Amino acid sequence: MGLRTQFIPANSAGQQLGIMDRLHARLGGAKHVATGFVSQPEPRTIGSYARGKQLLVGNFQMGGFLVEAPGENLWALKAQTPALDEERHGFTWLDDLAAIGDGDARALAQDWLWSWIDWYGAGKGLGWSPDLTGRRVIRWINHAIFLLNGRTPEQSTAYFKSLSYQTSFLARRWSTASRGLPRFEALTGLIYAGLALEGMEDLVEPASQALARECADKVGGDGGLVTRNPEELMEVLTLLNWAADALRDHNLEPAEAHLKAIERIVPTLRALRHSDGSLARFHGGGIGAPGWLDQALAGSNVKTGPIPNIAMGFARLSAGRTTLIADIAPPPARASSRDAHASTLAFELTSGRRPIIVNCGAGHSFGPDWRRAGRATPSHSTLSIDGVSSAKLAEDGSELLIKAPKQVQGAISHSNEMARITASHDGYVADFGLTHSRVLELNYNGRGIVGEDTLGCLSEVDRIRFERHMDATALAGVHYSLRFHLHPEVQAEVDMGGSAVSMALKSGEIWVFRIHGPGSATLEPSVYLEKTRLKPRATQQIVLSARVMEYASQVSWSFTKAKEPDAVIRDLEEDLSLALD
Repeated sequence: MGLRTQFIPANSAGQQLGIMDRLHARLGGAKHVATGFVSQPEPRTIGSYARGKQLLVGNFQMGGFLVEAPGENLWALKAQTPALDEERHGFTWLDDLAAIGDGDARALAQDWLWSWIDWYGAGKGLGWSPDLTGRRVIRWINHAIFLLNGRTPEQSTAYFKSLSYQTSFLARRWSTASRGLPRFEALTGLIYAGLALEGMEDLVEPASQALARECADKVGGDGGLVTRNPEELMEVLTLLNWAADALRDHNLEPAEAHLKAIERIVPTLRALRHSDGSLARFHGGGIGAPGWLDQALAGSNVKTGPIPNIAMGFARLSAGRTTLIADIAPPPARASSRDAHASTLAFELTSGRRPIIVNCGAGHSFGPDWRRAGRATPSHSTLSIDGVSSAKLAEDGSELLIKAPKQVQGAISHSNEMARITASHDGYVADFGLTHSRVLELNYNGRGIVGEDTLGCLSEVDRIRFERHMDATALAGVHYSLRFHLHPEVQAEVDMGGSAVSMALKSGEIWVFRIHGPGSATLEPSVYLEKTRLKPRATQQIVLSARVMEYASQVSWSFTKAKEPDAVIRDLEEDLSLALD
């Protein structure tokens, strides 16, 4: 499994840090060169067998690109994007080759690793940042037995010399890593190396204490991160689990702040998990690699009680086999918003093992244009005005969110018949005088969702702003659209002249979307952005459009399960057949 690097624009501070990292990597050697391991390391990372097979035949799927180069050395490839360089220098591909584990996979992994030592081991190249170095060191140590099998004494010496060099670099530069995930990654790599390499024991205690401080500072009391990225939170939990296990393997107890952070994160991640086991896709995060979330939760050894209704600013409703997760908090604050989305009041809906309503997702692996498009409000299942986002992207190259909603209210209530989310935000007040309010209700058996969206002026000042906009547009009103992006595996058709849309899931379920009141729905093209794919997946979205002509406009709608699957075990049977193909 690969851990992502925080996006830093190639300018000013980010560029200067990169220059200093490479300078330190070239000038600073290792004070002590290890000649072996204190104890035999055990692999904890999990790779993809399918991706490993692709690498063996020369298909390099990295950074959103597919490069077909049979027999080519990984380091001879021309980097198409910075993301490709991050993937290959982070060595997460080593997990994939180790997942195959045969002689051919081992030979290829060994060839590429010792090529890296020859080409970049002296501090050259773009792989010398604290987070990438930490990621790389973890893989080299995890797969040491796989890598060193059959190597000559000279090659083993080069391997340990390079690991020592990288560990020395981490000891000097971990504190320059960006706060949050990059620093967690650098410190975990340093702990791994200090525990595993002979003569590096003195590095463990300072690194462990630094990791504890980072846990106390960056994992909130609610178990969340300021980035509000669910997948990033899972990555942090994975690193903390690895570090804790490595310490315990050497009869060392992790710091209390370290363990408390794990205890806080676990219930939050459970709340951000859909009924199909995947993570909600918000603020740059994806669903997570298959099995990764299960492994992270199980590896925490934390037993939790009821799942919280609200976690890290997301509200979760669950009944029967249905989950609904909605964003009911402001976007991440400006300094933490480089990957944030304008997704306030957007929701995702899953029935059993089948996603129905989704957000388009993060498009960073497809280039800057898709990345920006994925962050916009129309790429989320919520309301937008005239295609305008509820938060704006800065135009200065920083990629920060600006003019984001400041007043976001959200609450959950329950009755005998349903659970209800009531939320609102002021992201459109400054330009239009309109507050967006949304009510989402899930009935007690999970078979129906009722929604209500309102745009309204809540004060006299808001009415004046609205009237100014009406005057400026010759009383044309304020056009707005509700969008419900469908998962690519949902087959949808418009029924009843646009007053309903039927949606068939692969499980055999049929859901029906209806509009309650005037208006009609259309099916329009949409995309589903997955970083494991080479290009965006085509899908559809339900779009309901209207205009605000007075001081308020309201639209009501619903999703109802009209048909259960023919057999409860149908999904299981489909998955087994795919596994045997």
